Amino acid sequence: MSPHAHPVTKAVIPAAGLGTRFLPATKATPKEMLPVVDKPAIQYVVEEAVAAGLSDVLMITGRNKRPLEDHFDRNYELEEALTRKGDASRLARVRESSDLATMHYVRQGAPQGLGHAVLCAEPHVGDQPFAVLLGDDLIDPRDPLLARMIAVQGQYGGSVVALMEVDPAQIHLYGSAAISPTSDDDVVRVTGLVEKPDAAAAPSSLAVIGRYVLDPAVFEVLRKTGPGRGGEIQLTDALRVLAERDDEGGPVHGVVFTGRRYDTGDRGDYLRAIVRLASEREDLGPDFRSWLRTYVSEEMQD
Repeated sequence: MSPHAHPVTKAVIPAAGLGTRFLPATKATPKEMLPVVDKPAIQYVVEEAVAAGLSDVLMITGRNKRPLEDHFDRNYELEEALTRKGDASRLARVRESSDLATMHYVRQGAPQGLGHAVLCAEPHVGDQPFAVLLGDDLIDPRDPLLARMIAVQGQYGGSVVALMEVDPAQIHLYGSAAISPTSDDDVVRVTGLVEKPDAAAAPSSLAVIGRYVLDPAVFEVLRKTGPGRGGEIQLTDALRVLAERDDEGGPVHGVVFTGRRYDTGDRGDYLRAIVRLASEREDLGPDFRSWLRTYVSEEMQD
């Protein structure tokens, strides 16, 4: 670890989005509360932060997001009912979410983009490096991406982003990174970033996915960052500034991730994530896989 590095102890989870791609399901239910098998998507993200050693979690919320707070709080009436029934298994599952981490909440107010959401975390984070986890990306717990990113931040300082190779035809959906190699096979130096570029203008097919470990210098840059693509304050624009520095919050490195990632912000990928995770469950998998094979076989015959 760099002698100037501070330990990463806090996680920030922006969760103020409207979830319009899942309407009407998200008209009254936050998209982060949509179930992935039998847990809301947001719980997987909090569990990932905790597994990486971050038990102090700040959630950036907005209007109609109260169910997020309720989910990570105690529900004494439900717990008492399960206790009276002697249902220890379900009681443990209910209590699991409220015992995961020390949860904090702040409202973003106006939907001014990811950069603005991160800026809302400054009073809580202070002058220490911190992690940002986007709720639409679920990383399989068998592939500890965030822990690797924290280690890289400790080694190199500055900020670290997660990168993943995508089909060049899909790069317009992501931030795209210009990179140079380092002595670590899975780590690159980020020399430039472009938010959602056309395929022809993308510096690479390495896309920024929803995990970041950020130097607190990002706050000062964000305060000076005007609206970018979509009229919002883009975190990518601030990271581009930091990528050009060797001090004052720089540089920016990327961990190239080749593990299992589930995009729950897209309806098709959301359904595929449920199928994959359910298939791998010891309690659900055998029966579900058997049914799935039969279903697919019958569909192919039609």
